[in-house]
Amino acid sequence: MPRFTTVALVAGAALLVRRAVRSRMTTAPLWPMPALDEPVSGYGRGSTVPRKALVTSRGAPADGVVELRLEGRALPAWQPGAHIDLVLPSGLVRQYSLCGDPADPTAYTVATRLIETGQGGRGGSREVHEQLHEGVEIEIRGPRNRFPLVDSPAYVFVAGGIGITPVLPMLRAAEAAGADWRLVYCGRSRATMPYLAEIEALGSPGGRVTVVAEDESGRPDLGFLADVPAWTPVYCCGPDGLMDAVTEAMPEGVAPRMERFSAAATTGGTAFEVELRRSGRTVRVAADQSVLAAVHEEVPGLMYSCRQGFCGTCRQRVLEGEIDHRDELLTDAERDGSMLICVSRCAGKRLVLDL
Repeated sequence: MPRFTTVALVAGAALLVRRAVRSRMTTAPLWPMPALDEPVSGYGRGSTVPRKALVTSRGAPADGVVELRLEGRALPAWQPGAHIDLVLPSGLVRQYSLCGDPADPTAYTVATRLIETGQGGRGGSREVHEQLHEGVEIEIRGPRNRFPLVDSPAYVFVAGGIGITPVLPMLRAAEAAGADWRLVYCGRSRATMPYLAEIEALGSPGGRVTVVAEDESGRPDLGFLADVPAWTPVYCCGPDGLMDAVTEAMPEGVAPRMERFSAAATTGGTAFEVELRRSGRTVRVAADQSVLAAVHEEVPGLMYSCRQGFCGTCRQRVLEGEIDHRDELLTDAERDGSMLICVSRCAGKRLVLDL
């Protein structure tokens, strides 16, 4: 009986303590410094939920290019233009366009060109080429699509090198829909151009595919773009120089639809201040510094991954201030009130983050 009384007293005391703490938490003027909704973070969003996939085959569709077939369970559906994140064995996160068949629910197909460090590579493509072989399990996230194929009776596509990967499913879809389409496919040489045989077969007969191998005929003539009707969507993916040339060749006031997978410029412009509302601290972001770098000094446990505006891990809610969005991930709706602090900046002098 005394033991029962002791247990009851301890349980009762614990209940009183919990009630007292809860009362203190809800009435304290600085709780939770101040009362705000749950903070936004990239983790937990459908596009960043990690899944496991197995490398079941590996091929070489061109010199210096590796193709991987990734099989998994309950893989989300995707449409032409979509890409996924690969979380590499080292922890690096890299983005690759899906170039397989959207009707196949069991697998994703990606292809990557080996880019050496001296050519602008940062180690991701080398890790794919050297470590991802048949039987290796890898973490993937996505898919996401900021390069969707819109419905149209006609299309113009311009692709350079490995930039053909998001365009290839678009060509198949356009052909299946009976649309009128044209492709200018550029590369250093025919041997370096992935999926060239399939693409030429898709465009034959009719001469809808123009292959421009630099070692044979130099750079492409894009003058025809000035005469493309404004209602015809023009899709472009490839090196920055090619995409800039396509943009310049377009009729005045008409912009191409482009996919870039190079790091966004995180610096530039002027310095500004970022207030961390929950902690009550303010940090200064220099003109040559990212918001992530500045805030990380004050919040060392802040989550981030790719540092390029692709993965969404560092997404944070913006309570005040005008955002200069530089990411390749967030939808227009998501950009209304949140930002990826690894690349995006302030368009004014001050931002307030929910941190």
